[in-house]
Amino acid sequence: MSPPVSKIVRKVVENEEEVIRELGALIEKLSNEYINERGRFNIGLSGSMIKFVCSGLPSIKTTWEKWSLFFCDERHVSFTDDDSTYRLYREGLVGNTPLTEEQFVIINPDLDVAAAAKDYEEKLRGSFPDSEWPSFDLLLLGMGPDGHTASLFPGHELLEEKSIWIAAISDSPKPPPCRVTMTFPVINNAKCCVFAMAGQGKADMVKRILGDGEALPSGMVKPVRGELIWILDKAAASKL
Repeated sequence: MSPPVSKIVRKVVENEEEVIRELGALIEKLSNEYINERGRFNIGLSGSMIKFVCSGLPSIKTTWEKWSLFFCDERHVSFTDDDSTYRLYREGLVGNTPLTEEQFVIINPDLDVAAAAKDYEEKLRGSFPDSEWPSFDLLLLGMGPDGHTASLFPGHELLEEKSIWIAAISDSPKPPPCRVTMTFPVINNAKCCVFAMAGQGKADMVKRILGDGEALPSGMVKPVRGELIWILDKAAASKL
């Protein structure tokens, strides 16, 4: 049985523009708190958050050079591929904010997917030395139409993975099939996990996760010592 979540916050705002503004304000607040506290800010990114993040971050005030950006999951494709999450964030943030390519901690797509996952875990271990599990300041998570989050899909054996930080998946039900993903012990050790979404198309799954408590991967995000925040517009929250 999972340990209790210390704090859950649900914020419902008017529309997508307000979701972007609310998320940007939260990222600004947390980045400045952690930079003031210990001189750095570690954030994990997800593909479904690209629009919100790349729209909202250019207007925030933060000490950008203190940021390190990781990926909650990544598609195992070339960085020239349209499916590359890193490529899309690089195009959206580098040049539009003071962030540089060197601040992104990225996979090596030239390795096979299993080796890429091991390599990415080693990169994380270099950023979180002497840690049983890393403790990210903030993880931005998406929720798929089947309730998946990161590349952790309903019914998949990786939902039960408890020994490694980063796992390879080669049978993703959503293309592309090969990905690397953070595991739940990593996700649930974060100081703050955030879901942000907008639109009527999210309403059914939001109800299943938040309203009905269905045991789907997005509902398994339960930070053991951190905060869980859902930022929804009225349309996404309309069935709660």
